[in-house]
Amino acid sequence: MPLAGGIMQHGYQCGMLWGATLAAGAQSYRLFGPGPQAEAGAIRAAQKLVESFRTRNKHINCLEITEIDKSSSAMQMIMFFLLKGGTIGCFRMAAKYAKVAFSEINSALSEKHSEELSAPVSCAALLAHKMGVSEMHTVMAAGLAGGIGLCGGGCGALGAAIWIMGMNNSREHGDEIDFEDPRALALIDRFLICTDFKFQCSEIVGRKFENIDDHARYLSDGGCAKIIEVLAAK
Repeated sequence: MPLAGGIMQHGYQCGMLWGATLAAGAQSYRLFGPGPQAEAGAIRAAQKLVESFRTRNKHINCLEITEIDKSSSAMQMIMFFLLKGGTIGCFRMAAKYAKVAFSEINSALSEKHSEELSAPVSCAALLAHKMGVSEMHTVMAAGLAGGIGLCGGGCGALGAAIWIMGMNNSREHGDEIDFEDPRALALIDRFLICTDFKFQCSEIVGRKFENIDDHARYLSDGGCAKIIEVLAAK
């Protein structure tokens, strides 16, 4: 839920993409178990998910699709949700995209790749590991790397941290994180201070990653280490 609206309603990648990418990671874990191969599979599936979502909806960011985010006025919210039927439109979009996402995930994970990869492959998976989640949840987060499938969007490590925080909160207290949860908002504040108030991966890094190897080399050289430490801190 907290990834809906593009990371706590900040308007970045549509929550459907975050959810589909987590599902891709889950399927990659089922097929390959833990480790670099599964993480790479999750990233490849995420790349296909981003491409197919953009093809069908022209945009991948919630703000560009809905024209609203958390800064929108009450009247703008009313216009979208009540007068324009925004909720129904999003539900219809989700119903159609679920079938597409299922196909894209299976297609990507059926491809054969022979390259040798060593951990860390994904910034989001590295963050998940540091936060102490299971091997399955670590692989589930992997496709969020580089702003989901290396597309340069809203930081995948931040999304993973909020997702994990939500899971932990549900397990420990039995409730969900909403859009005004003070812990999640504090996490975002720490992240923004660390990134000089940049949200998008391509702006933080200064470029988009060319491929999985490029991203893995960046991590191996210490890239985003400070951000990951800030997000993993308790």
